[in-house]
Amino acid sequence: MENLSATLRHCYTSFSLHKPNRRYLINPLKYNQSSTCCSLDIKHASSESLPTSVSLALSSSSSELYPHPFTEINRCNDLASVKATHARFIRTFDRFDLESLISSYLELGELGYASTIFFMGFSRNQVSLMGFLGEVESFGLEKHRVLEEFVQLQSKGVNFDEVVLVMVLRICSVLMNELLGFVIHGGLIKRGAVRDTRVVSALMGFYGRCVSSDIANKVFDEMPERDDLAWNKIMMVNLRSGEWEKAVELFREMLFCAAKVYDRTMVKLLQVCSSKGRLEEGRQIHGYVLRLGFEANVSVCNSLIVMYSRNGEVESSRKVFDSMKDRDLSSWNSIISSYTAFGYVDDAMALLEEMERCALKPDIVTWNSLLSGQGLYKGAIAILKRMQVSGLKPNSTSITSLLQAVAEPGLLSLGKAIHGYVIRNQLCYDVYVETTLIDMYVKTGCLPYARMAFDTIDEKKNIVAWNSLISGLSYAGLVQDAEGLMSKMEKEGGIKPDAVTWNSLVYGYASCGKTEKALGVIEKMKRNKVEPNVVSWTAILSGCSKNGNFRIALKVFITMQEEGVSPNSATISTLLRVLACLSLLHSGKEVHCFCLKNNLIGDAYVATALVDMYTRSGDLRSASELFWGIENKPLASWNCMIMGHAMLGQGQEGIAVFNKMLEAGMEPDAITFTSVLSVCKNSGLVSEGWEYFDLMRFRYAVTPSIEHCSCMVDMLGRSGYLDEAWDFIQTMPMKPDATIWGAFLSSCKIHRDVELAEVAWKRLQVMEPHNAANYMMMIKLYSSMNRWEDAEQIRDLMRSQRVRVQDLWSWIQIDQRVHVFYAEGEAHPDEGEIYFELYRLVSEMKKSGYVPDTRCIHQNVSEAEKEKLLLGHTEKLAMTYGLIRKRGSDPIRVVKNTSICSDCHTVAKYITFLRNREIVLQEGSRIHHFKEGKCSCNDSW
Repeated sequence: MENLSATLRHCYTSFSLHKPNRRYLINPLKYNQSSTCCSLDIKHASSESLPTSVSLALSSSSSELYPHPFTEINRCNDLASVKATHARFIRTFDRFDLESLISSYLELGELGYASTIFFMGFSRNQVSLMGFLGEVESFGLEKHRVLEEFVQLQSKGVNFDEVVLVMVLRICSVLMNELLGFVIHGGLIKRGAVRDTRVVSALMGFYGRCVSSDIANKVFDEMPERDDLAWNKIMMVNLRSGEWEKAVELFREMLFCAAKVYDRTMVKLLQVCSSKGRLEEGRQIHGYVLRLGFEANVSVCNSLIVMYSRNGEVESSRKVFDSMKDRDLSSWNSIISSYTAFGYVDDAMALLEEMERCALKPDIVTWNSLLSGQGLYKGAIAILKRMQVSGLKPNSTSITSLLQAVAEPGLLSLGKAIHGYVIRNQLCYDVYVETTLIDMYVKTGCLPYARMAFDTIDEKKNIVAWNSLISGLSYAGLVQDAEGLMSKMEKEGGIKPDAVTWNSLVYGYASCGKTEKALGVIEKMKRNKVEPNVVSWTAILSGCSKNGNFRIALKVFITMQEEGVSPNSATISTLLRVLACLSLLHSGKEVHCFCLKNNLIGDAYVATALVDMYTRSGDLRSASELFWGIENKPLASWNCMIMGHAMLGQGQEGIAVFNKMLEAGMEPDAITFTSVLSVCKNSGLVSEGWEYFDLMRFRYAVTPSIEHCSCMVDMLGRSGYLDEAWDFIQTMPMKPDATIWGAFLSSCKIHRDVELAEVAWKRLQVMEPHNAANYMMMIKLYSSMNRWEDAEQIRDLMRSQRVRVQDLWSWIQIDQRVHVFYAEGEAHPDEGEIYFELYRLVSEMKKSGYVPDTRCIHQNVSEAEKEKLLLGHTEKLAMTYGLIRKRGSDPIRVVKNTSICSDCHTVAKYITFLRNREIVLQEGSRIHHFKEGKCSCNDSW
């Protein structure tokens, strides 16, 4: 391929761009303009007689006879007066302000006159290019006509020097006019001006923007000598074109050639590192910043703060900030936004106080940064008040952040108040505010208001507004309404559904338990040429998890992998929740390895999901190691760890974690107190439970929910304080539901209080007439007191009400295979071997003092028959099979779908003592870790 200069030498030779040897002044009185061309009467003036810079100073004689030119031109209100004043300026003054004259012509719509003055006067006056184009646009004129005027002047024989041609080339770059740019390049080649660095820089900018960075690089490669300007220009061209590797290569060559790096080039390099997630490259550039002496440059340091922040290195951002000797407002805003982006609101507020002590007043950007980091509405309201006290009025960004902070159930009235402010201050015309309003109403569960906000959008609704309402309807279970709105979006709005639209429908069907329909939407996406992405599959996983369809969720995940879709952190978090609910510890460990391999372990939500998986699977040791390794622990991870200790009945350990959370400055929420009260409930810590219940209400202003009250009733009842539990139920701030009476009935069963149990039973008969668990508790209570007739009456009632007892089972995973043991139905293939080993165990246990607890059999049979029935309990069979088949010293892990009986609890303790094997047995929300003849629950369950 011939070099670029040779190729362009033959471009558009019909245009004459000769090297000028004259300069011209325009006489507007002889300048006649038509709609398509202009006729110029050009007056010659020697180049030596013209000034080289603009000055508004007048000669003494002139200033006495005429007013100041700027004042006089502003008095003109029609074209004739402007032209007359222009002519008088030329005759009278050596120098005058061209910008005011250009503005006057543009104001009158005379782009031809304005453009002519601009081009003819540019060489000596250097009027701002972008300022001129901006002014053309502000007066409602078309910018591309500026280039048409240039062509008209050239066709009339006006010759321009290289300064003007370079400026026209820059206009071609801005307006994306490739054709004229090629012509200018050809003319510059003919003049031999392509050796000038300013010319070559303009050519590189033109080709980089309008054609390709490859051509710009070729122009650069053909330069015989390259100065600092050329190096920095080609760097900027490649960075703006996204050619990162080429830019880095040029940067290294540039330093090797000892060229000076401009600060704006360094800033652009750091900006690319921020947006591309290139932390290591950013660190290397930081090294060059220090080596080249840019550490005193405020703009470069500000860019370093942003680069580290966007790559998750807040501490590094702070180090750069602390090292700065000079800081501007942007420096403070950058570091404050860095902290708020990661939820470190207290640190950001401390910086605000320090900023004010330095006598630097926060601007709207500062306050908006603080607002954006507020996850809690109270903090957002407090910041808004401080901003208003400082004299600043909230803008659309402020309101958007505030609406996001109140977008949660229970804060609808506050959201409505903000909506009123939006209307009063005419902010409802901002598309972002309107869309956030819809989203706020959707999240607060007020779909009618969301629809109202949607319908009041005057301008054409964008796809974000449509998607907000469609997703709101889908999440509320109104999937058919959502589909109808999607059809309306296509027909009336003329907008095709994107992946977000389709994914809303996918989640809507999946969350309703309609997995097949959700998968059908996936197929529709493919037919409409919208590729299902990781969000689509994660939505189905999340819906399955929400509805307890865990096995289906695993199948969906396998299908997702077969489709070639790689999981992201949200997918992994959802998958871990599924595995946690299924207690599939081995599979959970495999996912943990996947997270380590793909560097997902640094994600706080993934780490929290892993903690949750390990705690629910009874592996509290692994959960603790992972939890304490999380650098910036979110509140959810603290809650998971506390609940993990609650499940294992480790009261003091759970309270210790809660105290450390408070020491770390974390504020507990309603879920935290549910976990803490569960710790107290499962460990029999009654006084501590009352203490935390009062702390929740009076110090942290958390309103007790039904979950909190259920924990209190269960805690009091299990500990034998049935009268207190009864009084608590009577004084509850809300009406007791089935969970409250169920917890109370369970406590009455434990302590054999028939009178109170029958009161709870009658309430439950009204609330849950078909819940088999309530019937079984009454049967067990009557049986334990040998009231067999009453127990049989309950059974008769179950039969008449057609209440079916759920299948009882336990399972154990051995070598990737799950073995299920049922109380009734198909027997395990190795049943004979299992019972043989179990008889041996019972014999050994009896020698060590074991006495079968026949009270666990609620049938009116002989003691010998009861002992035989005890051997058939599914958890005993699963534990025994684990002893036979599970090799190594890993704990035997068994999952049971109902509560463990006291006899099986005792047998598990004996097995761990006699066989020196740990056993982890999970029953619902409780986990028993048996070791050396003891249980983690301390026999309190």
